[in-house]
Amino acid sequence: MIGRFFAFFGRMLVAMWRWLDAVRRTLFNLAFLFLIGVFIAVLWRPGPQIPDGAALLLRPSGVLVEQASFEDPLAMLRGTSSAPGQAPLADLLEALRSARDDERIRVVVVETDRLQGGGLSKLAELRTALAEVRAAGKTVLVRGERFTQAQYYLASVADEIHLAPDGFLLLRGLARYTTYFGEALERLGIKVHVFRVGEYKSFSEPFTRRDMSEEDRSATRDLLDGLWGAFREQVAEARGIAVDDLDRYVEHYGAALRAADGDAAQAALDAGLVDRLSTRDQWRALLAERVGSAGVQAADALEEDGGEVEPFRHTGVGTYLQVVRGERARSGDQIAVLVAQGAIMDGEQPPGAVGGDTLARLIREAREDSRVKALVLRIDSPGGSAWASEVVRRELQITREAGKPVVASMSSVAASGGYWIAAGADEIWAHPLSLTGSIGIFAMFPEFSQPLERLGMHVDGVATGPLAGALDPRRALDPAAAEAMQIGIEHGYRRFLDTVGNARGLSRAEVDAVARGRVWTGQAAADLGLVDELGGLHAAIDAAARRAGVDNYTLSWPAARLPPLQRLLSSIGARAGAGLPAAQGSAVGLLLGELERNAAALLQWNDRDHLYAHCLCEAP
Repeated sequence: MIGRFFAFFGRMLVAMWRWLDAVRRTLFNLAFLFLIGVFIAVLWRPGPQIPDGAALLLRPSGVLVEQASFEDPLAMLRGTSSAPGQAPLADLLEALRSARDDERIRVVVVETDRLQGGGLSKLAELRTALAEVRAAGKTVLVRGERFTQAQYYLASVADEIHLAPDGFLLLRGLARYTTYFGEALERLGIKVHVFRVGEYKSFSEPFTRRDMSEEDRSATRDLLDGLWGAFREQVAEARGIAVDDLDRYVEHYGAALRAADGDAAQAALDAGLVDRLSTRDQWRALLAERVGSAGVQAADALEEDGGEVEPFRHTGVGTYLQVVRGERARSGDQIAVLVAQGAIMDGEQPPGAVGGDTLARLIREAREDSRVKALVLRIDSPGGSAWASEVVRRELQITREAGKPVVASMSSVAASGGYWIAAGADEIWAHPLSLTGSIGIFAMFPEFSQPLERLGMHVDGVATGPLAGALDPRRALDPAAAEAMQIGIEHGYRRFLDTVGNARGLSRAEVDAVARGRVWTGQAAADLGLVDELGGLHAAIDAAARRAGVDNYTLSWPAARLPPLQRLLSSIGARAGAGLPAAQGSAVGLLLGELERNAAALLQWNDRDHLYAHCLCEAP
């Protein structure tokens, strides 16, 4: 009897165990199927959509650049980075060009508060793209909490400009002031030997003079007058006011403030420079009225909006480009756009500088790629190493000889070494407000013998020849070495003239007449025969396509790759820094930052012959 009981009890336990095991496996399988369903749902989640009748929202943050360069994310998070944020111009132009013909986009909305400038010609290209959107029958609305000169230049082409009631609109004109160290270096006993050709080649003057030379003053005055004249005329025309009225606002700003009882926003409104004064909530209500409320669409633009969900129906630039690029028909033919941004230096360099070897390699790879039918070189550089400039120009020449068209497109600055590399193209395009020319060459050699002697330090030794040890900054520069340096500079200048003359079909004398280090606007350069056509990046791309005989093509953007660690840090920095306010900095901080940047730039110069084709010019 007891044995039967234990047998029955054992069978019950086995049955219960099997039942529990079946339940466990069923629950596990259900959970597993649920996870698979979630995974598939994530993978099959539809991409972002562009709602009909929406607004394209542009909030450019930082400085307009041709190519984003590496920024130290730790410095950005600590607030010690001297570099502002970066807004790639090409992305903004592509978005506006697509929106111009996109029936889903009804309005383009621009908020300028995070824009920190980026060169007059870049702003002009973006401004032209907005004007083309208007010409296509679409509305452009712009608002700023306040308007700097650069922000307002962009905003002035809009259908409607809004300013915050407590904001201001400050137009100051253009200026170029340089710190001159000549007297300070002299007091320290430091001599800077300069070898140059061309009275307008002024890059070395801050190290040898205490003020601006008359040649530099005259050339700079002509340059700034030309740029400011274009600014005034374009803004006045866009706003439908007289140039004299705009001048009155700029030159007598105090009187405009007094007439408005100190209200800067009202003064701008009275001058006809803005259309309405609106608070943030009034602005958003207006946009919702124009394009409709966002509903669930607001989440699509969350990243571009810095984490804010806007109440009006819109899409940000990043989301919009993701959609239109996916919709665009792909073609096997490519136009390669290479960017030469920053100082030109020898060897391999990361994005943000033009490495002679780096850029030459990218050009060579594009030439050897059968899919690439033409090449556009976008130049935003004041020059640098003469050696590296010639390395790049020669690679462009080989590309042309191989049968692939090359078109140079000048951004804000393509001067000195920047013009040298442009000479390797079939065509040179410049914006009327680009800065170019500065055809010249120089070398600098510092001498520290006197400061060392004052400290009781003396340098002595022997050499086997007059030039052995001649370029030693601890010793006085030997006259024979100085003579050799000047002879080399003069030869380099003649080489520069011949390079330009061969490219432009001009004699050495004709090039010299417009060279000698003088900087020209793109408009003036075209009049002088240094530039073929006037237009922006997309005009140059169209020209390259015509030369290559291709109608259907895609753009490729070959670029130097950062090392893996820097790519990771850059990605982290881009995410962590998104939406951070622009650092303003104190006046002392700005001065020290300028000195730090100038010193760092000089330390990076590495031409193997110490010969430089560099322009002391910055885009306003």
